[in-house]
Amino acid sequence: MSEPILELKNLQTHFPLHRGLVFKRHTGTVKAVDGVSLAVQRGEVLGLVGESGCGKSTLARTILQLVPATTGSVVLEGRNLTAASAAEVRTSRRALQMVFQDPYGSLNPRLTVFATLAEPMLVHKICPRDEVTGRVAELMKMVGLAPRFMQKYPHEFSGGQRQRIAVARALALQPRIIIADEPVSALDVSVQAQILNLFAELVRRMNLSLIFIAHDLSVVKHISDRIAVMYLGKIVELGRAAEVIERPRHPYTRALVSAIPTPDPDAERARQRIVLAGDPPSPLNPPAGCAFHPRCAFATEKCRAAVPPLERLADGREVACVRVQEI
Repeated sequence: MSEPILELKNLQTHFPLHRGLVFKRHTGTVKAVDGVSLAVQRGEVLGLVGESGCGKSTLARTILQLVPATTGSVVLEGRNLTAASAAEVRTSRRALQMVFQDPYGSLNPRLTVFATLAEPMLVHKICPRDEVTGRVAELMKMVGLAPRFMQKYPHEFSGGQRQRIAVARALALQPRIIIADEPVSALDVSVQAQILNLFAELVRRMNLSLIFIAHDLSVVKHISDRIAVMYLGKIVELGRAAEVIERPRHPYTRALVSAIPTPDPDAERARQRIVLAGDPPSPLNPPAGCAFHPRCAFATEKCRAAVPPLERLADGREVACVRVQEI
């Protein structure tokens, strides 16, 4: 396997909590990302799934250095961003871009589409100023928008069109890897399919690497080469997308897969869903041992004793479960 374009090594992002205005007393630590290690290959689509609050968005923002890492490293094309200067991080953002969940919130309402797409190209000197208009028109065509709309404002577009503008802005710097943080969760189902197809086409045409974050496995399975399942700040399963969906190994992944709806009404009524008991534990006070054991039907005292490492199995799957061979 070739050298990965992006590699995370034991990445942790913790947020200390304090009480008091003058004498701030430390009252706890939110472990939003708690020891994530994974690699993304060139041209690969990695799906990152998990329940809301499991740390997916914090992980994305830590990769981009929008949120500082507590420990660990983010290595982009051989450069450790967690140890880089602010100027080096800014330069690296030409290669690493992000598409946020809410396009209306991430686009400046006072800027036209032209200004939104032209600004990053001018700041990073992607092309001469007299070529910017042509480049903006190319970007709009690339994401399925007519260039005649470049003088309009975000509020004049639909949700799907605004997300296309956000994708075009990410492409403006000609990145090699894009992080899409739940880019279709706020869109209608028909528009979701269009945006997913757009991402798939861009990855194929431009040889992009893509980290696609979602909480819905039915969305992720159609676009991903590999899937990483996250629970309470940790990766609990990682493998090829088809294998994770068809033969999930971790109990948490099994529950997520069982929630994927099927188009056959008879099969949908006949199948048995795995309903997890209780709510996810708080990252402020995670349980001892395996974080999933309070909700796991297979938990034993062994699960409560120690945190299971993410281990590679004989079939290449990586699973963090001490009973994976038994169940």
